[in-house]
Amino acid sequence: MSTINGAISNNVSDLWANLASGLKQELGDGPFSSYVAPAYIIEVSDTEVCLVTSTNYAKDWFQRHALRRIHQQWSKSDPLNRIITIRSKAELGVSLGHKGHDESQTAPESLIAPLNSQTTKPTIQTVSPTHEQRVQPIGAQERLRFETFVKGRGNEFAYETACKIAAFEPLPFNPVFFYGPYGQGKTHLLSAIAWTAQKNRPEAHIMLLTAEKFISSFVKAVMEKSMAKFKDELRSTDLLLIDDVHFIGGKNSSQEELFHTLSAVMQAGKRVIFSGDRPPSMITELETRLRSHLSAGLICSLEPADYDLRLDIIERKIESLQSLMGFKTKPSREIYELLAERIPGSIRELEGAVNTLVATSGQKLGDLSPQEALNILLPNLKVTSDRRITVDEIQKTTANYFNLKQADLLCERRTRSLARPRQIAMWLCRKHTPRSFPDIGARFGGRDHTTVLHAVRKVDELMLKDEVIVRDIEALTLRLRNG
Repeated sequence: MSTINGAISNNVSDLWANLASGLKQELGDGPFSSYVAPAYIIEVSDTEVCLVTSTNYAKDWFQRHALRRIHQQWSKSDPLNRIITIRSKAELGVSLGHKGHDESQTAPESLIAPLNSQTTKPTIQTVSPTHEQRVQPIGAQERLRFETFVKGRGNEFAYETACKIAAFEPLPFNPVFFYGPYGQGKTHLLSAIAWTAQKNRPEAHIMLLTAEKFISSFVKAVMEKSMAKFKDELRSTDLLLIDDVHFIGGKNSSQEELFHTLSAVMQAGKRVIFSGDRPPSMITELETRLRSHLSAGLICSLEPADYDLRLDIIERKIESLQSLMGFKTKPSREIYELLAERIPGSIRELEGAVNTLVATSGQKLGDLSPQEALNILLPNLKVTSDRRITVDEIQKTTANYFNLKQADLLCERRTRSLARPRQIAMWLCRKHTPRSFPDIGARFGGRDHTTVLHAVRKVDELMLKDEVIVRDIEALTLRLRNG
């Protein structure tokens, strides 16, 4: 039972506050802030209370991850033994602008009958989302918020800039362009900006669109002869965010409209945010004047996650999954290092591998050996059991490709003709062998692991803008795979 100042409390808000506090410890700050904190309890009758979630998506999340635990705790804490049901605000017809929990300790009379009826569906009140009622920015993904973004050396500046934008700080840059490889957090940052900005200014008109959505909406407006409405909707925004703008390249009419939209929003003193896989100047498929406008503001890069950031992401992801799945065991440090070193590609692919490992092993996660983890993750790895590539083989293949000797890659000389092939060889070792950073460094003339980290980051960066490097690595990878 819930006690307040030593006395037993039957108040549903007090009971829920105590229960929610316990959930925060179990679920962690991210899920709690996104789903539990906005929810509240109302009394439906003498025998029933209802947990009201902010959205239908949040209701689904509760049903999957927390409802069983809530039922268990509620049955222990409620002295009146009332049953607890769950509804979203939309199902109850509650106004989207509802703010507090205390306001709804008792359900409106108009809602009690539908909830208790076996034949009548809950009344759903259609509410037009006015500025005062708008609580969810258009196009943002609910799970992608600042609370769930893992900050590291490669994305710190982009993260801090995004936070300033969301707080409506007066930055002297417009537009702002975030760029980086696929799966490194661009979409996450744009969604987080939209969510936080809408929270800071509920009356603001904030819109997040993918390039694909912009194109399809534009084409639909042309076909339906509703271009005036389409233009007004975009150009009346207080904050407009366009994700993956490089996909608009080659589509002349869409580029033309985007250029005029960008100009109109900026002339109105509003802010525009873009993301792309390259800096604007390198998106050659965009027309020159649009590319020039995109380049005129602030450009923020999100570099490929380094080893330390990958470790942080893995730890955060495993903790979140443990809370959601209800077990406490943690894997050994070797498992974290295996994931950080061996899973190739983007943060999304890394998180996918963690999902696979945790879901497959479950409660046995803490007892998992590196080899058992490797067997589970083998489909996620570029290095398969078909053929094992060694550091020595990579060094020989790289040296031959660049007309060097293997010893040249191991020596102390740092001339450009040697430094770049050496960095590429280290990058290949990182991607195609199970060797750790210190081990790779030791095999390149006793170099420190930080040298290997720098080489990997440098090659990742060059691959975004240097097509020669990309072709060299593709050719070397093909030679290594073919033996």
